[in-house]
Amino acid sequence: MTGASKEHVIRVGSRKSELALIQTKHVIACLQKLNPDVQYEIHTMTTVGDRVLNKSLPKIGEKSLFTKDLEDALRNGGVDFVVHSLKDLPTSLPIGMAIGAVLEREDPRDALVLNEKFRGKTLSTLPKGSVIGTSSLRRSAQLARLHPHLVVCDIRGNLNTRLAKLDAEGSKFAGIVLAQAGLVRMGWEKRIDQVIEPSEILYAVGQGALAVECRSNDEYILNMLSKLCHLETQCKILVERSFLKTLGGGCSAPVAVCTSLKRKHDSKSNYLNIQGAVWSLDGKTEIRADDGCSVELEHVQQSDIDNGNGVPAKKSKTEDVVDNALREAEPSSPDAKRKSPEIVDELLQPGCSKAVEKLTMTKFMDVHGEMFKKCPYSNQLQKQSEAEKTSEQGQGDGKPALCPSSAFPVGVDFMGDCPYVSTEQKIEQTSQTGMSCPISGKLLVDKQDHPITDKCPFLAQAKVIDYNENVQREAPKLEDNSEHLFCGMHRNKNVPNESFEACEKLGQQLAHFLISKGALDVMKCAQNEIHSKV
Repeated sequence: MTGASKEHVIRVGSRKSELALIQTKHVIACLQKLNPDVQYEIHTMTTVGDRVLNKSLPKIGEKSLFTKDLEDALRNGGVDFVVHSLKDLPTSLPIGMAIGAVLEREDPRDALVLNEKFRGKTLSTLPKGSVIGTSSLRRSAQLARLHPHLVVCDIRGNLNTRLAKLDAEGSKFAGIVLAQAGLVRMGWEKRIDQVIEPSEILYAVGQGALAVECRSNDEYILNMLSKLCHLETQCKILVERSFLKTLGGGCSAPVAVCTSLKRKHDSKSNYLNIQGAVWSLDGKTEIRADDGCSVELEHVQQSDIDNGNGVPAKKSKTEDVVDNALREAEPSSPDAKRKSPEIVDELLQPGCSKAVEKLTMTKFMDVHGEMFKKCPYSNQLQKQSEAEKTSEQGQGDGKPALCPSSAFPVGVDFMGDCPYVSTEQKIEQTSQTGMSCPISGKLLVDKQDHPITDKCPFLAQAKVIDYNENVQREAPKLEDNSEHLFCGMHRNKNVPNESFEACEKLGQQLAHFLISKGALDVMKCAQNEIHSKV
C-alpha cells in the first residue's frame, strides 16, 4: 500500500491556466472541509496542449494532450493526485493510474459567446457568412450540419485568450462556442449569449465534470477522494466513456453524447439513457442512436435526477444570468458593450485586482440569513449590524459599518465557504508577513507562527509553486489494477458492482449499434482527412 500520512503535505498537480487552477482549488477546498488537518501544495506545469498552439488539436496527434505531463509527475511521485476537466482524460489511462473521484457535474451544455457587434443574436439568426470559432471537431461538424450559413474557423488558446481574440478590434469572429461549465467556473456567466441545447448540439464525453486522477494503489488518497464522488455523475460519465472507448474515438473524430438519469414512475429504480452520434468532418454524414437501461442507485435525491434532456432538473444559474443580461443590455443600449477578461500575466497571481462592491452589513444579513450562525465571529458581526442600524437612525457617528469583504480585492484565494465572503471573492496577501483576519485584525499566516490559520475554519491556503521535474524522488511502486477499474474509474466499496457494470455495458451496446451502421468507416474517413491536411 502506498500513500501519504496526515503529517505530510499532499501535493496536487495542475495545469497553469487560470481555469485549471480554479478547478484544482475548488477540489482542495472541498477536501479541506473534510480533512482540516491536511495541508496541500499545488504544483503547476504546462502540457503539450498548452505548449503547441500553432496546430489544431487533432493535427498534433497526441491523445493525452492535456494530461500526459501531469500523469508523468504522478507516476514519478512528484504529486499525489491531479485535477482534470474530465473531457480531457482519455478513456484508457496509463497503467497504475485511476480516476479516484468524479465530482458533481456542472451543466454540460455548450454556450455561444458573441462579439458585441452581434449582441442579441443566436446561431440561427447570425448573418450569413458569420465566423464562429471553435477548436472542437465535434462542434464544427454539428455547426456545419445545422447551420450551413455560418463559417466555422479553428481557434486555440486558453479561455482568456480565446475571449480576447473574439473581442479584439477588427476580430474576424462573430462568436465562439465554448463549454458553459468553464465560463461558469471563471465567473463569466454574463458573457453567455445563448445556451445551446443538446437537441441542437450534443456535448463531449465527460463535459462539465471534474475528475481527480491518482495512483490506483494509493489507498490513503483513494479513501480521501471517495468522499467527493457524486454517484449519479459517475454513472453518466461511465456510460459515456464506455461508449467512446468502444468506438475508439477521441479528439481525432467528431463524437458526442447526451445522457440523462430519470426516476421511474412508482419505482425506486432509475432509468439511464444515452444518446450518441458520430459525424463526418463536414457534418453531412451522421450516425445517431440512443439506448437505456435500469440502474439501481440508493440515496438518490430527486434534485439529482435530470429533466430528461441530459440537463439537471435544478435550473442552471447561467440561464438566469443570460436572461437578465439580455434584458439589461440590448444592442441599442449604451451599456451594451462588454469587456473581455484580462489576459493574466503568468508572473502574477491568477485573477485581477478590482475593488469589491461595498455592501452594508444589513444587506448581507438579509441575503445570507442563517449562514452567519456558522461563523465564529458572528457575535461581532451582529454588533456591527446593530451599530449600523443605530447610525441609520441618527444615533451614531454617521459611518455605517461595512461588510468585512468590502475591503477585499481579488487576489489570493479564499479557500472554503465563509458566511461573509462569497465563493467568488478572494482575499489579498497585503504584506510579507501574511494575511490579516478581517474581523480581529490578527495575522492568519505568519512566517514564524502558523497556528492562527488552523483556528479559523473558513481560511485555508494551498501554496502554488512550479513543478520541478528535475528533483530526484523515489518513484512509488505502481500496480496494474485496470481489471478492477471501469474505463479508468475506481469503484468505491459502497457502490454496487452491478450498477457500474450496467452502465459500462450500456455504453458498449450503443457503440456496437453505431458500428453496425457504419460508424467506424465514418470515423476513419474523418481521421484520414485530418492527416492529409497536416
